[in-house]
Amino acid sequence: MKNVLRRGLTIGSLLAFGLGLTAFAQDDWYQTRESFYHAGHWRGHIFERVRDDVEHVQTTAFSGAHDEFRLARTRQDLDELQGKLAAGQYDEPQLDNVIHTLQRVVDSNKLSERDRDMLSDDVSRLRDYRDHHADWAHE
Repeated sequence: MKNVLRRGLTIGSLLAFGLGLTAFAQDDWYQTRESFYHAGHWRGHIFERVRDDVEHVQTTAFSGAHDEFRLARTRQDLDELQGKLAAGQYDEPQLDNVIHTLQRVVDSNKLSERDRDMLSDDVSRLRDYRDHHADWAHE
């Protein structure tokens, strides 16, 4: 009986420690994200950053099949947009599609408040990029 109790306490302690490390790693991830936006010249990598955010949500949040499809498609579109941006091309219809798809993910109730806020911020930044991309190209 003592061994069962001891084993249970050990497993419980390890789980609590593991969850604490996961929470710490996630806090570190969000801080790194915020630092990215406070640094200069982030606009040239906006699609890459948003893709990282989408990937983070995909790996840490529960989402249904529809959200999973939307997230995967959004990542693919963001990769293509980043490649076009690096080549000096602008594809507004594809950007509009990404904004629309990402907004549908944000509107889902399956995200944590923190992830929903992060993706909402991404949608706002993508809209700003769409509205001001000509001005941002000169920065």
